[in-house]
Amino acid sequence: MTRLLDVENLTLQFDTDEGRITAVDDVSFTLEAGEVMGLVGESGSGKSVTAKSVMKLNPSNAIYGDKTKIILHLESGSIDIMSLKSSKDLQVVRGGAISLIFQEPMASFAPAITIGNQMVEQLLIHTNMNSKQAQEFSIEMLDRVGISDPSMRFKQYAFELSGGMRQRAMIAMALSTKPKLLIADEPTTALDVTIQAQVIDLMKDLVKEFGMGIIFITHDLGVIAQTADKVAVMYLGRLVEQGAVRDVIRNPAHPYTKGLLAALPSLDDLDTPLTPIPGDIPSPLERPPGCVFHTRCSANLGARCSSEIPGFSPVSDSHTVACHLYNEEGAK
Repeated sequence: MTRLLDVENLTLQFDTDEGRITAVDDVSFTLEAGEVMGLVGESGSGKSVTAKSVMKLNPSNAIYGDKTKIILHLESGSIDIMSLKSSKDLQVVRGGAISLIFQEPMASFAPAITIGNQMVEQLLIHTNMNSKQAQEFSIEMLDRVGISDPSMRFKQYAFELSGGMRQRAMIAMALSTKPKLLIADEPTTALDVTIQAQVIDLMKDLVKEFGMGIIFITHDLGVIAQTADKVAVMYLGRLVEQGAVRDVIRNPAHPYTKGLLAALPSLDDLDTPLTPIPGDIPSPLERPPGCVFHTRCSANLGARCSSEIPGFSPVSDSHTVACHLYNEEGAK
C-alpha cells in the first residue's frame, strides 16, 4: 500500500477565557491509501479536533506544538500541511485532496441555499468544470450515493430532505471533488440502524472504487468493527492504544479500551446489566498528571501511573498500547 498521511507529534492547545487548555497531546499515526482508520473515544477525547487539524480547520485561538508535523502524500508530491498559511494555499486540503463529512449535515448545509448550488460552488472552486458540467456531475454523484430522483433533490434545500438523505447528500458533496482522504466525523450517529448500515456499506464501496483513505471518527466500537482496517483509541487528547481492528477488539490491552468494550450491550444475554466506565472524563482545564486515564482506572498502579506518562509498548506486531501495565516484554 502507498503511504497517504503522516501525523507526527500533533499537540494542540487553545487559549480561552479560563486559561490555556490542551485538546490534543502528542498524537502520532499514519494512514495508507485505501485504508480505513477508526478514531474512537468518548465525547471530549479530542477526536474531532485531531481530524480538523489535518485540514487546519480549528479556530484562530488554536496553538500547534513546535514538533507537530502533518504530511499529505499525493501523486504530485508531498504537502507539508502545517506550512500552509493563506486560504488559497489551504484549498488543496480543504475540499480538494481532503474532504470532511460533518457529524450533523443539517448544521453543515447552508439552509437558504439549495443542495445543488452548494455542490456546484465547491466544484467551481476545486475543479476546472464549468457550471453546466458541475451541475451534471453533482446530480450524478447524488445518484451514486443512492438518492432517489437526484435531479429533483438537487434543487431542494437541506430541510426538505430526511436525515438519511441529508447524510447521503453530504457524502456526495464530499466525494464530488474525488479526494484522496475522507474524514468522516461520526457520520452515522444521528441515523437509524437501517440507514446506518446503508451508509457504512456505501463508504466501503467508495473506498474500493476511489482507493481513498478514510479517518472514521466515532464512539461506537461496533461500527468500527464493521468498517475499519485499524483503530486508534483516544482519551483526553492522547492515543492510548492502536492496532489492527481485529487485534484491538479481540485482545484489548488498555483498561480504557476494555472499558469501552465492556460497556457495549450483549445480544447473547439481554438481561446482562451494562457496565459503564466509572467516573467522568476530566475537563481539559484539569488534565491529570501522568497517565490521563489513571483517575478512572481500576488497574491503577499508584504513584507511577499518577506521575509518569506511559510510552507505547508492543502487544503484537500490529498492536501497541500506552500503559504502564506493559513493557518491552509484553504484559506483566
